[in-house]
Amino acid sequence: MTMMQDPAGSAAQVTTQAVPAVPALPSEVATTPAVRRSEPYMRLHWTDSLTGAVGYLVVHTLRGGLATGGTRMRAGCTVTEVEDLARGMANKTATFELPVGGAKGGIDFDPKDPRAVEVLERFCEAMRPWIDSHWVTAEDLGVPQHLIDEVFEKLGLGQSYHAAIRRADDPAATLERVRGGLNAAVGGGFLLGDVIGGYGVAHACLATAVWWGQVPAETTVAIQGVGTMGGAAAYYLYEAGIKVTTVADAAGTLHCADGLDIPALLDLRDGYGEIDRSRLPEGIERLPRAAILSADVDILVPAAISYAITPDNSFDIRARIVVEAANAATTPEAEAMLAARGVPVLPDFVANAGAVAWAWWLLLGEVDDNPQNSFDRLRAVMHSKVALLLAAWADQGFTPRETGHRWADEPSPLTGPVRIP
Repeated sequence: MTMMQDPAGSAAQVTTQAVPAVPALPSEVATTPAVRRSEPYMRLHWTDSLTGAVGYLVVHTLRGGLATGGTRMRAGCTVTEVEDLARGMANKTATFELPVGGAKGGIDFDPKDPRAVEVLERFCEAMRPWIDSHWVTAEDLGVPQHLIDEVFEKLGLGQSYHAAIRRADDPAATLERVRGGLNAAVGGGFLLGDVIGGYGVAHACLATAVWWGQVPAETTVAIQGVGTMGGAAAYYLYEAGIKVTTVADAAGTLHCADGLDIPALLDLRDGYGEIDRSRLPEGIERLPRAAILSADVDILVPAAISYAITPDNSFDIRARIVVEAANAATTPEAEAMLAARGVPVLPDFVANAGAVAWAWWLLLGEVDDNPQNSFDRLRAVMHSKVALLLAAWADQGFTPRETGHRWADEPSPLTGPVRIP
């Protein structure tokens, strides 16, 4: 057990558990590729001495000495949840051929608690050895990007991509490029860094409609969650002409058979992704929160919490396909039950991987602060991957997750250190 000091000067406990190293590959391969692991490479367990909050860092795989994955905060977050999410990040980075492994951070604490920012700061300070050199993190459930960047700035680490930026040939120029990309203005009054993940989800849905041979105006979607990811997905689906008939937040489900005015609803959100019911436009039906899963639509997008779709509620689903915008949105048992009914699930490590893929394209200098360059590349990649997943489902009976795992199990090998310009 390693003892570390938190910013308040009291000892916070961090427990490290590691599994044996992966055996070395033949000498002609300079750097080992990611491999399929049943156990994570490393777990860290932290307890905040001031509030009793518990935090976790799970590194599932390291590639080139780096792993990437966001930091979430929610009451009830568990190490098992963080392990699942870290495994999913490893799948994302391998599937999108990124030169980095997968990790995840999680804190069991209510993000609405007035002490939440201080808890996040102490967690990051405790994890500083990994944050400084190996773990590239970003926003996740309960932790917006601007907040984690503020914490990193306060700790003297600059920005949450710090572990990668410090390796750059010119760290100052790389930091400027990253900040320029994250803060690039896009339509709707949004910033590129806030919407790129949802844009990818929207195009996973659009690629599905294209594969069906169905025009956007004839395609209906329901979205569970209208925070950063779900809200951006809803916005870009609306912009593309798809009819978003049903959305849900923590307060319940909103429905309009003719299609919701998504920009108007997004303008009514508070800082936690909840829509102000006192200002709803006319003609919107209010339903219980659980009604989102039984919406009569073509595509269901769970974009809120992990494990939202379970064996108990999977039979409520009437959609033709589930597109996971939330990480680990569907339990394995529920996914098997849906597949038996002929309902595929586009897995999170493809459908919502646009954010991490784009972040690394930005770090590697493959995209810049011109939003159109980022949108064009992500759209092309997402449509290609979704078409292959659905073709394997239709022609060979492989679920999209099975096909995606085959991609993730065979990442492109690294032949040298990762170079960040």
